[in-house]
Amino acid sequence: MIVNAKKMLKEARDNGKCIAHFNINNLEWTKYILEKCNELQKPVILGVSEGAIKYMGGYNVVSHLVYSLVKDLNISIDVCLHLDHGSSVESCKKAIDSGFSSVMIDASKYSLEENINITKEVVEYAHSKNITVEAEVGHIGGVEDGIASGVLVASLDDCIKFVKETKVDMLAPAIGSVHGVYKGEPKLDFELLTSLKNNINIPLVLHGGSGIPEDKIIKAIKLGISKININTELQQAWHEGVLKFVENKKEVYDPRKIISSGEENLKNIVEYKLSLME
Repeated sequence: MIVNAKKMLKEARDNGKCIAHFNINNLEWTKYILEKCNELQKPVILGVSEGAIKYMGGYNVVSHLVYSLVKDLNISIDVCLHLDHGSSVESCKKAIDSGFSSVMIDASKYSLEENINITKEVVEYAHSKNITVEAEVGHIGGVEDGIASGVLVASLDDCIKFVKETKVDMLAPAIGSVHGVYKGEPKLDFELLTSLKNNINIPLVLHGGSGIPEDKIIKAIKLGISKININTELQQAWHEGVLKFVENKKEVYDPRKIISSGEENLKNIVEYKLSLME
């Protein structure tokens, strides 16, 4: 069943657990993630970036794909279809109008006041249609040449002000994680996370969840993280499976066999990540 993120994240937060957000990039990934989560009876958030939406053919294509798979695969768990890092009010509205049940508006590159104003506009539109909204304070950034770049750690006061004024449903505060492949130990600000948990009464989101050691993932969940985004590790695992298949089966040209050769690896990562969030 396609639902918004509110109920699953509230239950996770109340019980000191976490919901996995797995990014999808094509039909196969969507199918594999849904099958594994359904097998384990774990609710899931399917995140879709604007780049993936463009690659897959558009907002309506993605929406119809997910709804159809949930129906045809007899998926019995709650599934949230979520726009990841929506770059504008317009992109969030497109996602909502095409059937997405949750959106993230990422206006973190702007000043705090502008971020608040943009997020408020998305929240007003989304809440009128029972859609949940995630937003970012600070800037999570990425990795360039093995070095974290563009990271601006959030402040407690900014986060409190942001949540109060926007009425957003979930907050992704920049606490030191990054998107992409870490080189070296990720440095998460657990002191800030503790303060956020004690002062903000909505679910907190950790972006850049790939590559963070188990102990830090578990600690982050204990300190209030209710949603963790996973993408890079899925890409790496799938790539390893496909690469091995192609190297050993050079005569195979059926794209279905090539693409599906990463299935087992990808499902193993999904199961492993879910085990950390219980």
